[in-house]
Amino acid sequence: MNTLVDQVKSAVYEDGHICLTMESDVEIRFPVAGNPRLSNGTAEQLNNIEVSPFGLHWPDLDEDLSFRGLLEGDYGQGRPCRSGTRRNEADGRK
Repeated sequence: MNTLVDQVKSAVYEDGHICLTMESDVEIRFPVAGNPRLSNGTAEQLNNIEVSPFGLHWPDLDEDLSFRGLLEGDYGQGRPCRSGTRRNEADGRK
């Protein structure tokens, strides 16, 4: 089952952000500084993005982010979500 109606046309690293361009030409941007694994990556590693129906994967950095999480403001690695809880705290890990 696909999680998005609007598909990702491109995903690139640019000016400290991951930039997704959707088929509808809507652009979604989020800062790599919000994720410890991404923030330590080189431009080459950050541009090596695999897109699946469910999210993004950086094979060189061993990081995966779901579209659902991104749309909720969760950039991974325990960053606060809009609800104010940290992802790892919500599932019992710290």
